[in-house]
Amino acid sequence: MVVWLVALLSLSSVFPRLSPAWTAPAAESPAERTLSPYFFIPSGADGVERLPLKSTEVMVDIAGVIADVKVTQVYTNEGQTPIEAIYVFPGSTRAAVYGMKMTIDERVQVAKVAERNAARAQYTEAKAAGKSASLLEQQRPNVFQMNVANIMPGDQIRVELSYTELLVPTEGMYEFVYPTVVGPRYSNLPAATAPPTEQWIANPFLPEKYPQTSTFAIKVQLVAGLPLHSVASASHAVQIAYQSPLQATVSLAPTEQLGGNRDYILRYRLQGDAVESGLLLYEGEDENFFLLMAQPPQRVPAAQIPPRDYVYIIDVSGSMNGFPLDTAKQVMRDLASHLRPTDTLNVLLFSGGSAVLSPRSLPATPENVQQALGFIDREQGAGSTELLPALQRALALPQDERRSRSFVIITDGFVAVETQAFDLIRKNLHNANVFTFGIGSSVNRFLIEGLARAGGGEPFVVTDPYQAPATAQQFAHYIQIPVLTNVAVEYAGFEVYDVEPVSIPDVLAERPVLVFGKWRGRPHGAVTIHGTHGAGVYSQTSDVAHVTPLPTNSALRYLWARHRIAMLGDYQTLDPQDELVKEITTLGLTYNLLTAYTSFLAVDEVVRNVDGQNTSVKQPLPLPQGVTNLAVGGAVPTVPEPETYALMGIVGLLLFWMWTQRRESVS
Repeated sequence: MVVWLVALLSLSSVFPRLSPAWTAPAAESPAERTLSPYFFIPSGADGVERLPLKSTEVMVDIAGVIADVKVTQVYTNEGQTPIEAIYVFPGSTRAAVYGMKMTIDERVQVAKVAERNAARAQYTEAKAAGKSASLLEQQRPNVFQMNVANIMPGDQIRVELSYTELLVPTEGMYEFVYPTVVGPRYSNLPAATAPPTEQWIANPFLPEKYPQTSTFAIKVQLVAGLPLHSVASASHAVQIAYQSPLQATVSLAPTEQLGGNRDYILRYRLQGDAVESGLLLYEGEDENFFLLMAQPPQRVPAAQIPPRDYVYIIDVSGSMNGFPLDTAKQVMRDLASHLRPTDTLNVLLFSGGSAVLSPRSLPATPENVQQALGFIDREQGAGSTELLPALQRALALPQDERRSRSFVIITDGFVAVETQAFDLIRKNLHNANVFTFGIGSSVNRFLIEGLARAGGGEPFVVTDPYQAPATAQQFAHYIQIPVLTNVAVEYAGFEVYDVEPVSIPDVLAERPVLVFGKWRGRPHGAVTIHGTHGAGVYSQTSDVAHVTPLPTNSALRYLWARHRIAMLGDYQTLDPQDELVKEITTLGLTYNLLTAYTSFLAVDEVVRNVDGQNTSVKQPLPLPQGVTNLAVGGAVPTVPEPETYALMGIVGLLLFWMWTQRRESVS
C-alpha cells in the first residue's frame, strides 16, 4: 500500500496544478498574480465614495441609415474625500466617437483630441494640480475607459460623449445596438508586467444578484426614409409612439431603470422589407466624401452544394456557466439539424484546456451527430478561457482537401487576446472559413465580428435560446447559398480616391454592399457594382449627377475615417513602431476621433483640490444578465487537461488495487 501511495504522489508531482478560471488576487503572490476581474466588497467606513457613477442617459437620433448618439454619464461624490472615478464601459464596434464635454456646475469644458500618451500626461498633471479633468481612452474598439479626477465631496459632474455609426440592414432588418456592460475578461498576463493598455481587465464586478448601483435610460428618435413596418426591442421593455408613418420615438419602460446589465437592441423593418440604398454625398471644406449602399440581388439556390466539413469550437469556460452554455447547446443542436449526410463534423471543447470529439472529422450520420451532441451536453461551464490554444489545435486537425472546411466558434468572447486571435486566423485563412456565434446578453462583439471578418465568414449573436433555431437556419442559408461572388466596383467619370474597402469579399447575407471613399471635382458620372449570383451576372448602377451633396451627410467624414481605422486595426501587428500605428494616430487627430492611439481630454482650469490628493475608485460593473459568479470566481476547468486524465488514471489504478487486495483478504 505504501509503495502505491508513494508512486501516486511522485507521479502527481510532475503534473502542474489546474488553474482556476479567475484566480483571486489575494490567493497569489504579487509575482504570480494575473490580470483578473474580482468581486466588489462594499465598505463605507473610510469615508470614500465607492460607487461614483449614478446614471447613464443615452439619446439616439436615427436619420435614414445614420445614428447619432449622445451618452451622458453622471458622477457624484457622497463621501468625505476627493476621488478619481475610473469607469470601464463598452461601445459599439462601429462607433465613430467624435466629441466629449464635461460640465461642473455651470462650467462646460469641451474636450480636445490628443495623442494618447500626451493626453494621459496632461490629465495626470491636471489631477496633481487639483483641477477637475476627464480623460476618455479606447482600450479596445468596443471598450472605453473614462477617468474623472478631483471629484470633490458633494460634487456632481456630467460627462457627455458623442458618436455616430452606420446602420446596415440584414435580410431587410435594421438593428441598433447600444452595449451597456463589459463582461469579465479572462487574461493570463502577469499583473506586475502587463502594459498600461491591459490594466483595465482587473476591474471589480458586483456579485450575481447584487443590486445595481446606477440607473440606465435610453431614448431613440427614429426617422426613416421610407414608411416603417415594425419597431421592437429584443432586449428591453419599451414604449413606442409613432409621430407619422416615417417617425417613431422609442423610450424605456419605467420598469427598465436598472436595465444596464444587458445590451439594448432595437430592431425595425420598413414596409415591404425595403432597404434604404443608393449613393450619399457630402461636400466639405477640404475633402468630399461618398457612401455607396448597393442592395444585392435576392438569394438564388445553387444547383449543387459541395460537401463541407464543420468543426464546432465551443467555449465551456466559467463565464459560459448557466444561461450562455445552455444557449450554446441549443445552438449546436439546431446547427446539427441542418447537416447533410455528405457533410462531416467534429467538436472541440475548450476552457483552460481542450478536448476533441475525434482525431478526424466524422461523417454526419445520425449516430455521429448524437455522439457530438452528447459530447457537449455533459458540460456545465467552468475554468479559464484559453482561446488561442484551442484555435491552434483546431487548425492542426487533419483536413480532407475535397471538402470546404468551416470553423464554427461558439463563445461569449470574454477574452483579452482579440488581436492575436485575428492574426492567427488571418495567417491560416486558406485552411477554413470562420463563422462566429456570440452567446449571451452582453457579448464581446469586437472578438465575434473580428474573427468572422478575418476568416471570411459571418458573425451571429444569440441573446436567448429562442433565437437559436432561426439563427441556425440563417447560418445554413449563408453558408450554402452565397448571395453575390466576384464583386467589383467600377467608377466611370466619377473621380474617387481613398476607397474602402479596396476589395469586396463575397456577400453571404442579404445586406447592402458598402463602399466608402472620397471624391474630387464635380459630382458626375456613374458607379456600378458587378458580381455573380445564382441566376448569372449581376450589375447595379448609380447615376452620380442625380445625387445632391447634403450638409446633413456630414457624418460621412467620421464614418469613412472610422472604417479606415477599423481596416488598419485588423491588419495591425503588435509592434508599437508599426507604420499602421502612425497612420491610425494621424487619422484620429485629423478627423477628431477616439482611437487606440488618440484620446479625448477635458480640463477645468479652476484649482478645486489644493493638495491634489485623490483616492482612485474603480466603478464596479454588474455581471451581464445570465452570467454567473463563476465568470469571476475560481473554478476548475470542465474540459480535463491531459494531466487531469493521467491523475484520474492513477487514482483508478489505486482504487482497483485496493479492491483486489480486499478480495484477496476476504478469500
